[in-house]
This record gives sequence, structure tokens and C-alpha cells, in this order.
Amino acid sequence: MQFDDGIIAVVKKDCPTCILIEPVLKDIEDRGLHITIFFQDESDFLSTSKNIDDTSLEASYFLNIETVPSLIKIEKGEETTRVVGWERVEWQEFFEEQGLGMGLPDWKPGCGSLSVEEGVLERLAVKFGGVDFYSRKLKIPSLVDDIEYCYEQGWTDGLPVIPPTEERVLKMLNASPRLPNEIMGSVPPHSVNCPVVKVAINAVMAGCKPEYFPIVLAAVEAALDDRFCLGGLLATTWFSGPMVVVNGPIREAVDMNWSGNLLGQGNRANATIGRALQLVVRNVGGGHPKGTDQSTFGTPVKYGLCFAEDEETPWTTLAEDQGIARDRSAVTVFSADGPLGCVDQNSRAPEGVVESLAGSLRSINHVEMANASDAVILIGPEHGRVFDLAGWSKADTVSALHENLFIDGADLGMTSDEVIEDLAQSKNKIPKFREEGLQLIRAGGDAGLFSAIIPGWLMKGELGTDPVTKEI
Repeated sequence: MQFDDGIIAVVKKDCPTCILIEPVLKDIEDRGLHITIFFQDESDFLSTSKNIDDTSLEASYFLNIETVPSLIKIEKGEETTRVVGWERVEWQEFFEEQGLGMGLPDWKPGCGSLSVEEGVLERLAVKFGGVDFYSRKLKIPSLVDDIEYCYEQGWTDGLPVIPPTEERVLKMLNASPRLPNEIMGSVPPHSVNCPVVKVAINAVMAGCKPEYFPIVLAAVEAALDDRFCLGGLLATTWFSGPMVVVNGPIREAVDMNWSGNLLGQGNRANATIGRALQLVVRNVGGGHPKGTDQSTFGTPVKYGLCFAEDEETPWTTLAEDQGIARDRSAVTVFSADGPLGCVDQNSRAPEGVVESLAGSLRSINHVEMANASDAVILIGPEHGRVFDLAGWSKADTVSALHENLFIDGADLGMTSDEVIEDLAQSKNKIPKFREEGLQLIRAGGDAGLFSAIIPGWLMKGELGTDPVTKEI
């Protein structure tokens, strides 16, 4: 939108400061100074020779008005000076006129522009800004319920989704510096290229706030890393799905949960970030249950599982173990089944808690099966204090667990082509997990001498998965 050279004032009737400076604007016109006045609401409270209706807020949008009244000087088609609110000396200097507003207070702040009210800026950007969403736009008939329409299109995970309007998607996109058409990677099972805007659409549908969007982008990027083998995880007949763990300052910034009920309901960030990743797999990649998703039982993890780590402990964090400083934020994706509880209310020494955890870990997949999957162990605060009081580090604890996890069983070679002809002949003392197959995370509620074990899908091999960490 182009503006003629001269002076522009942007006002609204619903602003005490604009009402206050009404006689000043009339005085300016009476002095023969050229001024064009744009009104954001009603124009009947001020009569000048050049009033322009801006109830559409188009001019306010292009002028980037945040506060009214605003004075803007345009010279050779470009803005050269701007004055916001009312300050007598500043207005006199702007107009190079003495005696303006002598009966008024020396200073009075302005009011917020209608163009920057909640949700309005995105609506104006969609209407006037020429935003390219690089996506097909669908117009829903006026009598059709938009949530039901999303169900009919197959865009949901069985729960209602938030309709992805242009304004909502733009607000999500504005929360990241990444370009809408930047390709994040190829989403299985149909190997569809996924631009940032598609992630934004699914983040809206999942119920994410815009401030969650950088986390969602990092989670999608990690899940699309070849090391994670998302296609295999999606197609397996086993139970698993992606799990997202968040580290760093962003946990508190978006009010994530790492304490009581962190794997359950009630926290918006935890619930919707993991869901957004799953909706990307479904809606972009085409991963539908009983289609490419061949899980025989499934798991609630497939709705989305995301939580943060408790970083107020002596142990290194998950992200630190991957070389990311504690003052930086990161996500790590794992393959995950549903959690298994481990209770030990008697042990007051680390060795006892390790023995209890090892006993529970032996049952994963099968008590006589080794190296079939990895596991994440959430060490609850009360169990964690047992290790802390004894001065045990995370590395000490992992080492002790491995020492207690040699089993009489068979290494089934789950991730190799080797065929074991007679499992009965392969009964030996073997490690239950590969050396890097146990990940310890501090989290959970204070009450209860409990920890949680989260098994996963196949350990890394030709067809397996590795955890992947990405900095946000």
C-alpha cells in the first residue's frame, strides 16, 4: 500500500489520548498544515477535510501501527519520522509549530492499536500481506462443523483437532525464524517431503501454543533422521511409537512437566508436542493404523508421548551426555512402549535399588531374550536421592545395572541376518542390553519410592532404531 507524501495521523475514538488531542488536530488543520487522518473505528468525533476510514485496518497494517495516536511523516514515499502518543514538546517539534496543545497535559501515553489486538495481526497479514502457505487451501461450507470436517477428512488421531485456519498457522510459523517452505525431511511411509508449514499445520491441529513450535520442529527433525528409522518404527507389528524428551531452559519457558504425572494427562505442552509429531506422521507421511502402521496392539504412546527431564539433580542431563551444554535446549527422540513400574520401598543403598531395577528390566520382551531392544529408565526423586546420598553418578548407576543384567538366555540376533537354528543350544550368560542400550533420566513426583521403565523397539542394526538428539 502506497501513501502520499505528507503527514499521517492514525487515531481511534476508543482512546482517551486520541480524544484529548482532538482540538490539537483541528488546530493543525486551521493553521493550514496538510494532515491525513486515518480512523480505526468511528470518525464522527473529529471533522477534518481529509478523514479516511481505516476500519479495515489495512492502512494501520501497512504503517505498522502499534499505538494510537501515531504521527508519521512521509517524504518521497518513505517514512522519515514517527511520534507515538501525546507529548507537547515532541508534537511542536514534529510540526515546527509553537503553541500546540497549550491547555493540555504535557504528556499522556497512547492506547494499543486495533491492528495488534490478539489474533488481529495474523488476520491482517493473511488478508493484506500476501502470505504464501505453500499448501492447498480448503473452504469449508458454512453449515458444516469444522471439527467434524477434520474427522471426515481423516486428519485426526481419534480425538478432536483444532481446525488449522490461516491465522492460526501463521501465528505458529511466526514463532520460528525458519522459512515456511524449508523442507524438514522425508516423512514415511510414503516418503513425502515435509516443509515447515506442514509441521505448523499439524502443530495447530494438535493444540500446540506457538511457543511450543521450536520444540516440535526439533522433534520432527530428530525423528526424520535416518538413525531413528521412523519408517521401520511405524511399520513394526510391535507396540512402539516415538517418545520426545526435552532438556534445557525451554522446559520452564513453556511450562512443561517433569514431576508428578509427567507421563499422564494435564499438561498442555507435554500432551500436544508429542501429538504434533504423531499427526505429522499420519497426515503428511500417511501412517494410518491398520494401513502402514501394522502394530498388533498399539500403545497410548501413539497418541503422543513427551515430557521434560528434571535437571535439578547432581547427574548430567540427557542432552549433556550428547555434548549439549545445560544452558542450551534440546530434544531427544526414542522408540517407546508403555511404561513399566518398578517399586522398591525398602532399599536404602544404591545396590538394592539397582537389583530391583535389574529384576524388572530382565522381563522386557522376554526374560530369556537379550539385545532385542533398548530401555529408558526414569529414576524417580526418592530413588534418585538414594544414589545421590551415596555419591553415585549416572555412569556409576548404568555400569552397576549392566553388571546385574547378565541373563541365561539367547541373543536372538534381532538386528542381523544370523539365524540361530537351535535356541536351546545358545543358553549362556549374556548381557541383556547392549552397552549403550540403557538411558537414565531423572523425573517424576516426589511421593513414592518408584521408578519407571520404558522399553523400546529393536535396538540399532540394519532395521533398528537409535535415539537422536537435536538442539533447539
